[in-house]
Amino acid sequence: MDFLINLAEGFIGMFEAGGEQFMGLVTGIIPLLVVLITAVNAVIKFIGEDKVNAFAQKCTKYFILRYTVFPFIAVFFLTNPMCYTFGRFLPERQKPAFYDSAVSFVHPVTGLFPHANPAELFVYMGVSAGITSLGLSLGPLALRFLLVGIVVMLLRGLVTEIITDRMIKNKAKNAEANVAS
Repeated sequence: MDFLINLAEGFIGMFEAGGEQFMGLVTGIIPLLVVLITAVNAVIKFIGEDKVNAFAQKCTKYFILRYTVFPFIAVFFLTNPMCYTFGRFLPERQKPAFYDSAVSFVHPVTGLFPHANPAELFVYMGVSAGITSLGLSLGPLALRFLLVGIVVMLLRGLVTEIITDRMIKNKAKNAEANVAS
């Protein structure tokens, strides 16, 4: 009998924990995202969408800027997860690569700019605890972390753009083959 009671309590407890998690989102990150999205859209409207688009096009004209400077600006100013909305300024074929480069940068940025992704700060703090226990400065670690993150986001952006281009070409090729047959 105790087994059934424990099973029932565990079953309902699972849903109670899910409800608590959901309420945490409803009272935490969801209002933050709504306000941040509203603020970013207001700033874009205030500056002018054409000017913001022109700036974004200048930042994304060359792949090296598209997968270093542009994601850095997005992560630094909009933080995680709002930074991914900067993809709206890119053509569809470049959006997956931008996302990949930005998502790979939200962790390395925390050493110098913890506001960008405070949820990942615990990882950096764990690594930095070892450095501080040796009596060493965290500055070089944070800088190296950031520089390696920039290299990684560039590489991931390039690789994902190449893969996306191939997939688009294959899809077009297959569509042509289906039309021809």
